[in-house]
Amino acid sequence: MDDVSRAELKKKIVEEIEVQKHLIVSFTSTSKPVAPDNAIGRLTRMEAISSQGISEASLNSARSKLAKLEKALSKLDLPDFGICARCSNPIPQGRIMLLPENVLCVSCAEKN
Repeated sequence: MDDVSRAELKKKIVEEIEVQKHLIVSFTSTSKPVAPDNAIGRLTRMEAISSQGISEASLNSARSKLAKLEKALSKLDLPDFGICARCSNPIPQGRIMLLPENVLCVSCAEKN
């Protein structure tokens, strides 16, 4: 990976980290438990509980992606960045730009 591509990727990762942090803040507020003393109807309460569960799952997903992106950012300047962790083949540039947190090439990722 050349320096221009590396700089472009770094910019993309930093931007995506900011997006994930914003999502985490948003999902944290919407995943709070539904208070039983709220005067809402039974169906509305069930909808609120369902929505809270979806927000909680989205929050966990955003936290996981953030951790992977931060790890990718910390390894960006290492010589083995962009090399598949399983087969040691280079990961295509397009895949790295699309999913910079991935450490597997397409072939190895499909095997999971």
